[in-house]
Amino acid sequence: MEDYYYPLSRYFRRTFGRPVRKVTVDAGFSCPNRDGTVGTRGCIFCDNRSFSPARRMGIGSITRQIDEGIARVSRRFADAAFIAYFQPSTNTYAPVDHLEALYRQAISHPQISGLAIGTRPDCVGDDVLDLLARLSRETWLSLELGLQSSCDQTLAFLNRGHNFASFLDAVKRASQRNLRLGVHVILALPGEGRGQCRRTAEILAALPIHSIKLHNLYVVRDTPLAELWAAGQIPLPSLEEYAGLAVDFLERTPEDVVIERLAGDAPRDFLLAPAWSAEKNAARLAIERQFAQRGTRQGAFVPPRE
Repeated sequence: MEDYYYPLSRYFRRTFGRPVRKVTVDAGFSCPNRDGTVGTRGCIFCDNRSFSPARRMGIGSITRQIDEGIARVSRRFADAAFIAYFQPSTNTYAPVDHLEALYRQAISHPQISGLAIGTRPDCVGDDVLDLLARLSRETWLSLELGLQSSCDQTLAFLNRGHNFASFLDAVKRASQRNLRLGVHVILALPGEGRGQCRRTAEILAALPIHSIKLHNLYVVRDTPLAELWAAGQIPLPSLEEYAGLAVDFLERTPEDVVIERLAGDAPRDFLLAPAWSAEKNAARLAIERQFAQRGTRQGAFVPPRE
């Protein structure tokens, strides 16, 4: 397979010398966009149960979740290292001493080699960033910020509860502490065409970002997005349309930025649409086909660094 982009698997092998798998940890955090601090309904696309087995089956201790996650993954990846991924909800939304206790419980596990922490850009105060900076000197650590779009109008439609300026502020303060930063972006959002997709990529290309996760907009049940989709108000791209936008984005992403994900997925019993997002390899294969047809690769349209 030709290397059209810089995948997370290659980065992990170069960094750890062997495969690395992320083990999802649900610490039971809330979100300011649900508890009334910012909002109450959350982002229109979000249902934490759709990407957290623990929320569907009951949240156990951090150690128990790690043990169970490693047991599942080890059946397929016997020689892998493991990273504890605090994924569901807003994983910096608590007092710092509580955060530190949870993070240290994870990194104290003998089979854990690092931390990945997903959060919102408006929930990373200086005290939180100082804690993460200390931990990053002890273990591999990545801070993942959910951006979704650089367009404030789109962020308002998604009911994100923050604007693009708050993301830029979080990136600036995190980079001052030399934190490894990941960013989540959703492509083909309503009202955003190819131009906005490219603009977001070009803006991010100028920032000190280590990795990017690309997501397609998919609809899961019991969300405001599902209501809009059922009413025929939300257009969703075909697989080939999404692949074209993803290639546009990656062509404008520096070649040394790690691509952690090419598209999103959800459990079949939660997913409403599009049907193609239930096929885990569909987006990857479609994106690689479009790269081959264009004769380009990640970073093809990024100006040389000075």
